[in-house]
Amino acid sequence: MRKQANYFLQAAVRNKSVFYKSKINSYLCSMANYDELFKKIIAHAKEYGFVFQSSEVYDGLSAVYDYGQNGVELKNNIKEYWWRAMVRYHENIVGIDSAIFMHPTIWKASGHVDAFNDPMIDNKDSKKRYRADVLVEDHLAKLEDKINKEVEKAAKRFGDAFDEAQFRATNQRVLENQSKIDNIKDRLYKGLENNDLADIKKLIEDLEIVCPISGSRNWTEVRQFNLMFSTQMGSVSEDANTIFLRPETAQGIFVNFLNVMKTGRMKIPFGIAQIGKAFRNEIVARQFIFRMREFEQMEMQFFVRPGTELEWFEYWKNERLKWHHSLGLGEENYRFHDHEKLAHYANAAADIEFRFPFGFKELEGIHSRTDFDLGAHQKYSGKKMQYFDPELNESYIPYVVETSIGLDRTFLAMLSNAYTEEKLEDGSERVVMKLPPVLAPVKAAILPLVAKDGLPEKARQIMDSLKYDYYCQYEEKDSIGKRYRRQDAIGTPYCITVDHQTLEDNTVTIRERDTMQQGRVAIEKVSEIIGSKLKANI
Repeated sequence: MRKQANYFLQAAVRNKSVFYKSKINSYLCSMANYDELFKKIIAHAKEYGFVFQSSEVYDGLSAVYDYGQNGVELKNNIKEYWWRAMVRYHENIVGIDSAIFMHPTIWKASGHVDAFNDPMIDNKDSKKRYRADVLVEDHLAKLEDKINKEVEKAAKRFGDAFDEAQFRATNQRVLENQSKIDNIKDRLYKGLENNDLADIKKLIEDLEIVCPISGSRNWTEVRQFNLMFSTQMGSVSEDANTIFLRPETAQGIFVNFLNVMKTGRMKIPFGIAQIGKAFRNEIVARQFIFRMREFEQMEMQFFVRPGTELEWFEYWKNERLKWHHSLGLGEENYRFHDHEKLAHYANAAADIEFRFPFGFKELEGIHSRTDFDLGAHQKYSGKKMQYFDPELNESYIPYVVETSIGLDRTFLAMLSNAYTEEKLEDGSERVVMKLPPVLAPVKAAILPLVAKDGLPEKARQIMDSLKYDYYCQYEEKDSIGKRYRRQDAIGTPYCITVDHQTLEDNTVTIRERDTMQQGRVAIEKVSEIIGSKLKANI
């Protein structure tokens, strides 16, 4: 948003146009609204025990966060939901948990030692640092938006008779902008491939890209920053060996390929899944937990016969999007982004992007990694990383299709989508986290109406009957209305109120989070009601 606002600001100065001035106001308002919403989500996350700044009593540690009592439950529930979909529902996928510390040659084989870096550029006026390639890609996005707007206008004008492919191939404005995009991409990718940092800076200057904060084009030289954290392993510092905190979890799967294949008697195609911590020295770490220096990945490497990898790539693209849609966050909030510039190890790649308050951003990546990783480890280790295929009667290095999703980003997507401010009929307001019930930190709150007359004891009995199946909370402090609001704020699907009638007929009042509807049910029906709600999300 800031970048768009700055673009229109410059246009307004050049053209002295009322149109552009109105655009400025529109974008600034939108930007302020999104910024305000994001600030509210961050504040809510801290107030209700979802996410805390790491080492906050010492003024915090940049881009590192702790998960609070409700956050860790939500996080674990996301893990379980993913693990169930990947491992338990697929007979040919198993899980492992590899170590964070690994032999340093692994990172030489994977290419991280030589090539795991980002091109960074600083703006001298704002003192802000940016990834140089991202600045150019944002400029490309503006040109693509212009094309899309032309297509949308034409679609409205021609209706059902509109041929989008023909329009894109013949319209002069579309062709001009597409030519600009192609030329910029060609120059950017060549610069990145050849490590020509001077030309990348020249490209930024030629495109007149401004700093989103200062609005100036006062840039430093582009520099490469390696993203790996190194540490020492050894009993005395003189004899210590340099090793790395893993920047990705995939290599732990690849170096255990032979172990899993042999011990699990796995047959191609099969997958290995893992959830684990990774560490990157992010130079530009912003947007709360979206980009962190310590984070968790949920990923699966699927080993296939060479020549079938692109079929499996399409299969996993669709399967992973179905999984995201099953969360109930709105299908309109997801989109695919197919990579045009591929990593050196890939022959196909796509991202699943989610609409965060700050725009569409990558949530999950699907890559066809060919045989690069296993081939590299075979070369560096001297061990054969091959599979004997009884159908073909030959051995080969399997190809790999990867799905890798950021757990912390998924957590943020949940918070962003669930945070809801509602104005009620009586004029009051409430904040409710409309989390998918299956992922909610607390499944039910057990609330005695008053803390006397035997109601707490009865409530404890109900709590004891439910806690082995569902994570529940017992709460007796404050009025029942305030307790309802607190549970709404952490996303609890059901509140179970124990009152004096409960002692007479063994019924309770059950309140549903989203509708706030209340009804009387027998105590023995409560577990069934909660269970049916959770199964509806699976």
